[in-house]
Amino acid sequence: MDFGSLNKVLPVLLNGSVVTVELTVIAIICGCIIALIIAILKISSNKVLNYIGAFYTWIFRGTPLLLQLYVFYYGLPSLGIQITSIQAAILGLSLNSGAYVAEIIRSGILAIDKGQFEASRALGFTYFQTMKKIILPQAFRVIIPPMGNEFIALIKDTSLVSVITMEELLRKAQLFVSASGDAVTPYVMTGVFYLIMTTVFTFLFSRVEKKLSVY
Repeated sequence: MDFGSLNKVLPVLLNGSVVTVELTVIAIICGCIIALIIAILKISSNKVLNYIGAFYTWIFRGTPLLLQLYVFYYGLPSLGIQITSIQAAILGLSLNSGAYVAEIIRSGILAIDKGQFEASRALGFTYFQTMKKIILPQAFRVIIPPMGNEFIALIKDTSLVSVITMEELLRKAQLFVSASGDAVTPYVMTGVFYLIMTTVFTFLFSRVEKKLSVY
């Protein structure tokens, strides 16, 4: 490994790592909002709403994320909808993660005893009051472990946005390789940065899980 190249590439990769973390956090927040809506649609007694939720997850879980990014970045402009690489990245990652997180939330909700729904109705709670005050707080403890896995997977999936010229960690490494000709140091250090990020967030989620298990 070229230590002279290492000194030059570290600041570049550090900047790319910040972009990767920011992109991941934005995508998971947007994805969770989408997922909560889709999960509620999928457990609704209304068949039309069920079909809408099922269709969404069918599309975004059944097609590759890379293809979805291509559609948003290259396809939308051809329809007259101008979109930047960061907008396409956030849109693609959010919609894709939303489909997976929706299934996690749905399974968490279904894990709660049905008697709690019946008790809520007996107390005069509306459906949304029941979900907000009783079901979702309990489901949250159930879904933390799979949500942690989804977050870690999303960190690694952000590398795919390099194909739409979004300058996150992997794209920064690719540009450095092109400029320096050193194909070893940047990619090895990129792997190290991904390992550090995934390790840190794995630790944080495990701490949250342990804290919630106390209650």
